[in-house]
Amino acid sequence: MSKEVKKTNYVGVRLTEEQATILSKIQLLSELNKTEILVRGLDLLGEFYENDEQPSGMTDELRALEEEALHHSLELKKVRKKEKAIKDSIKELRDIDTIIDKHNCDKSALIQILLDIQKKYNWLPNHALLWTSERLNIPMSQILNIATFYKAFSLEEKGKHTVKVCLGTACHVRGGPEIMRRVEEKLGVKSGETTEDGMFTVESVNCLGCCALGPVMMVDDEYHGKLEPAKVEGILASYREAT
Repeated sequence: MSKEVKKTNYVGVRLTEEQATILSKIQLLSELNKTEILVRGLDLLGEFYENDEQPSGMTDELRALEEEALHHSLELKKVRKKEKAIKDSIKELRDIDTIIDKHNCDKSALIQILLDIQKKYNWLPNHALLWTSERLNIPMSQILNIATFYKAFSLEEKGKHTVKVCLGTACHVRGGPEIMRRVEEKLGVKSGETTEDGMFTVESVNCLGCCALGPVMMVDDEYHGKLEPAKVEGILASYREAT
């Protein structure tokens, strides 16, 4: 009767003690972690399949091992992704708790609490509103009514920087539409959209309260007045570089 071979787990793949020892030596010599070794192993298998001079009878077995390793690798990535999402959610809820506690969990401070959440995330995430509703014991419908009534709030995710271009009468006659065209061209989005990298959200407004400086572009809280289209790219680049 053959002796049972003791096995151990390696990123979800069962190895014999001898294989585990070899793996440890590979880690020590290569300074790679287990996942990196697994990925490199898959690369080598891929190179092996591309070689027409494969020993007969080994291909099916190696392919099965590759598929098993790939399956475990994908499952591991899913677990890690879920763990990160949970950790991020817990951190966000703690941050919201800090904001609410700063206002002593006072229902009358709801608008200020929402403003603080908006300032932190640049929009009002749904889970933040649900948590605020729970903490303050205020109906979600009431919170949504306030969030949709005031233009200072946004229920849609925005970029890290908000670019507002004035298209009011004073700015319009001084070249506001050309400023907007140049902004959309350089960022690759239209008014009301956010860049794919989440860096900029572009908006058009009717007035920024500084008509004498038209045409005006506002990035976050900073005004850029008497703006020339040729300067738009440099201004946007300065905010990207400062991030």
